[in-house]
Amino acid sequence: MSTFDDRPSTWTFLTHHARVLVEIARDPEVRLRDIAASIGITERTAQNIVRDLYEAGYLTRTRIGRRNHYTINLEQHFRYPTEAGLPISLLIDMFTQHDMPTAEATSGEPPAS
Repeated sequence: MSTFDDRPSTWTFLTHHARVLVEIARDPEVRLRDIAASIGITERTAQNIVRDLYEAGYLTRTRIGRRNHYTINLEQHFRYPTEAGLPISLLIDMFTQHDMPTAEATSGEPPAS
């Protein structure tokens, strides 16, 4: 007999909307199918989330040939009341800085202090 405590936890700190926004920040020309694969959602869900973000003013789309180029409005604020005074640039910076190579990794030397 399985109890609630035996089941693995499936919750995460970031919503799919936040994860889509971070993926777009990492690559402004990312395809919806690549966003979906990266996050583990369907392409239709990714499309709906991008539409939500667009309609709420968090990003704009520019069609370039057969691809979209996204621009994020980094000054737009979080939606939840306790974070409503903070710009989303804080979230984007936190996760895109994580992706950047460190000075030590690129030069082989520790960063100067």
